Amino acid sequence: MPRNATSKSTSKSSKSAQHAASKSASLDAIKLLIADHRMVTELFDEFEKMKDKGDEDEEAKQLLVETACAALTIHAQIEEEIFYPAARDAIDDMDLLDEAEVEHASAKQLISELSAMQPGDDLYDAKFTVLGEYVKHHIEEEEKELFAKVKKSDLDLDDLGDELMQRKLALHEELGIPLEGEEIEEEEAATRGKSASRKNVH
Repeated sequence: MPRNATSKSTSKSSKSAQHAASKSASLDAIKLLIADHRMVTELFDEFEKMKDKGDEDEEAKQLLVETACAALTIHAQIEEEIFYPAARDAIDDMDLLDEAEVEHASAKQLISELSAMQPGDDLYDAKFTVLGEYVKHHIEEEEKELFAKVKKSDLDLDDLGDELMQRKLALHEELGIPLEGEEIEEEEAATRGKSASRKNVH
């Protein structure tokens, strides 16, 4: 899903959440996935605040929705490809993992529908709100039940975290999506460059 990485419409709060998630490279698997959870939860909360305030900035709304959907797509893929299979080998609760995959399928259906829509379309806001409710429920179950069981297993969470991060980076590149926080660093570098050039002017 394409994004305008240089847009100023993304708020400071979602940028700070994204920047925090980008620091997850050295985290174990559970901490890396929880960092993703916090980032997308903040984006859903920000969307609800925009709705409550009656904010009609459709460009900002669309960027926020695209950012959340892209992050969720990548997060779901690394879980399904790497984390869930490892968890299936490590814990004795297939029902929990089966339910998690079904919840992913429901979320992906809504993401697919949203990608074909624009702000202002009928049900656009409603679909994103429902997606947020699905995702928050999924996160709560995953963190309280699945992650708790995985932590007690003999899985090497550091190695698994490295594997998840490598795949996450590859997917960002493959899909042409800036890694969380990347646009902040680009903007900061540009600002530093401008101020340096001004200092050199006599």
